[in-house]
Amino acid sequence: MPEGIAYEPYQAKTILNKHKYPDHWFWTRYTAYPYIGCQHGCIFCYCREKKYAPYEEIDTFSTRIKVKENAPQLLKKSLMRQKKGIIGVGDYQPAEKKFQISRKMLRVCFDMDFPIFILERSPLVLRDMDLIQDIHLKSHATILFSIIHTKQTAQADLISKLEHHTPLPESRFKAMEKFAEKGMQTGISFMPILPELCDTRENIENVIKACADHGGTFVLAAPLTLADQQKQFFTEYLSRHLPDIFQTYHNLYPANSYGPASSKWLKTALMVRELCEKHNISDRMARPIRSGEKRALNKRVAVYLANLTYTMEIESQPGYKIWSIRKAAWAIENFEQDISLVYRQLGRKGLESIQQVGPKIGGLVEAILSSTIEGKGRENELSQNDAEYY
Repeated sequence: MPEGIAYEPYQAKTILNKHKYPDHWFWTRYTAYPYIGCQHGCIFCYCREKKYAPYEEIDTFSTRIKVKENAPQLLKKSLMRQKKGIIGVGDYQPAEKKFQISRKMLRVCFDMDFPIFILERSPLVLRDMDLIQDIHLKSHATILFSIIHTKQTAQADLISKLEHHTPLPESRFKAMEKFAEKGMQTGISFMPILPELCDTRENIENVIKACADHGGTFVLAAPLTLADQQKQFFTEYLSRHLPDIFQTYHNLYPANSYGPASSKWLKTALMVRELCEKHNISDRMARPIRSGEKRALNKRVAVYLANLTYTMEIESQPGYKIWSIRKAAWAIENFEQDISLVYRQLGRKGLESIQQVGPKIGGLVEAILSSTIEGKGRENELSQNDAEYY
């Protein structure tokens, strides 16, 4: 056992988190993870928030690792009662070398034919390449690597200290490339983009270019969020170790704020999109939809609408419009009939009868369906005109 690390195996009561709707970033319907706490110990990690970290002493988050010994058995029992959907799994912190619970959970996903999504900060995930590839061939696997800088970044040394015990970015890029070579969807989670450290145009382009150069097809970006005990932990660290930028964060994250001022973040998000386009990758993750999957067209329309809401957000469109389209995406996702049959039989009136759709969004959905049914694949496009259409 590494010095200073305490492992606490226990029998968990539950393992599977079920979401009402698929996540519009990663397309996961379920998540299940084997450990609480993380040895990587990134200073900025949101998992130190109270709702994620059941510790009285938050300083022990990276040294006291709770191990769900019965996670594979719980997962098998839980998935037997669930519809097929993408499940977020895998935690390849150093504890996994000892306990190998993530691999056992992957075996359950393979046996039960559930597609998987893995978000990782360690090349240790390569250990399970064989099993992940088997899952991909049977259903689907997406592997996303958390990377926020490259070795060329001007402040790489400072950022590395904030990442604490995380393996170097270069090792994660190499791991990403190996998954890409096997034909699996892979990309980068550029989360969080740390103000004054990671948000320079040079660093953002370095990360995006490296993603493209190593076989990645997308970069998802999001700002740093700070809440309750994590906010206190992070700002105290800055005050001690990075006093030059402490005041910047104090101003960006006042007492009751969770994220930075929207104007600052939107400028960064638009830059990410611009640079992704420059390097021929996307700032959104393609949704895995299997051939012949039930109500596949409903899911493709939901993808289009979800991506449209993101475009509207970073272009500062009105919030009520964004929410109306997001709710329509959820409604179409859960609609029990094939939306194309409804459209063929009843036309736009049939679409407008779907909860949360109505006349205005019905016109937009009709345009998507008309193009998709004709085989143009319009659900993968992002058009500014569509927001104006609505």
